[in-house]
Amino acid sequence: MPRLTRRAALGLLAAPAVSVAQGAARLLVVGGGFGGASAARFARTSYPELAVTLVEPMARFVTCPYGNLVLGGTRQIGDITHSYDGLRAAGIRLVQDRTAGIDAAARSVRLQGGETLAYDKLILSPGIALRWGALPGYDEAAAEVFPHAWMGGDGSQIRLLRRQLEAMPDGGLVGMSIPANPFRCPPGPYERISMVAAYLKRHKPKSKILALDAKDAFSKQGLFQDGWKALYGAMVEWVPASQDGAVARVDPAERVFETEFGTRHKLDVGNVIPPQSAARIVIDSGLAANTGWAEVDPLTFASRAAPDIHIVGDANNGAPMPKSGFVANNTAKQAVACAAAALRGQAPPEGVYFNTCYSHVADDYGISIVGIFRPGPGGFVEVPNSGGVSPRGVLPEQRRLEAAYADAWYASITRDMFSG
Repeated sequence: MPRLTRRAALGLLAAPAVSVAQGAARLLVVGGGFGGASAARFARTSYPELAVTLVEPMARFVTCPYGNLVLGGTRQIGDITHSYDGLRAAGIRLVQDRTAGIDAAARSVRLQGGETLAYDKLILSPGIALRWGALPGYDEAAAEVFPHAWMGGDGSQIRLLRRQLEAMPDGGLVGMSIPANPFRCPPGPYERISMVAAYLKRHKPKSKILALDAKDAFSKQGLFQDGWKALYGAMVEWVPASQDGAVARVDPAERVFETEFGTRHKLDVGNVIPPQSAARIVIDSGLAANTGWAEVDPLTFASRAAPDIHIVGDANNGAPMPKSGFVANNTAKQAVACAAAALRGQAPPEGVYFNTCYSHVADDYGISIVGIFRPGPGGFVEVPNSGGVSPRGVLPEQRRLEAAYADAWYASITRDMFSG
């Protein structure tokens, strides 16, 4: 939590408790991931006068962060699966159901199971949707052949891709299709290349990875490529868009990725990370712009279309902030603080937003990028000279420490989200 925002939040906590005709003010949180779970727990611990309800269809949460280490074989799916029991123990009402509709005028949410939940403030953090069909040939059926493994869900996609890697013969070709911006976790595909390469180096050293990219540059590019060269040699081939790297069509039956220039790559294993948008509930509720992402007030995260709905996490258009778990966690707390302030008729606290993205290039080789952001007159702005990336060079102790920092970050943020 940013220091200024935390100080402002503590000031709000000292203010008189909110009351409405029906009792405690109702804070409804939709989505139990990095944004939603963080919002619900922060609201419960920092604003005990609020009645907090969390709506989430899954009984347990499988994180996308550290899913790449499951593919690499250094973590198990259980290591990235988290219970909501701590949130229940903290006094949060958990409703295991899927949101079917939002009535912003009535301030209510309709669930697929038939229940309607009223709210005074709604924190909406439903994540992303995969744009089935945006890449020709790639639909839900194709994902059973070429898994995306880009949404945690029940972990089935991560397990499927892992099984395919295990079944592939030594000397096989793993293909990855990487989309254009924006998408969830910009460094994620390149960490995935790294961790799949780590698995292949140990178990199938004659194999190769062909990464076909719809972009010509990516986050932490020099650092990743330094690591690939040092650790994996010629095993990894990354092809940018300008060199025919953009995949234009996939053929699951033939196990082929076809590029814009018509080159057909026959694969043993294919991982397609498709184009993305905000989750369907955001779009269907009229809360998304024509970009497919929600536009929000950069100070409060209130929807431009419905001010009592604060949209956090990957669903909003937070550029230049990345769609990361770290951003979702700390901006969710700002949204809750602003919602509580609005219920009291007070000004919102000042906003300062932080991001740190750690990436594993090997189990004991880590790199990172840091950024600090503030609300600006037209949206979010990065604070000049506030961030940076890990230094380049042959720095084995630095890489080892950053891998350890990454592991500590994951343990810390999931404890912050899910503990009682």
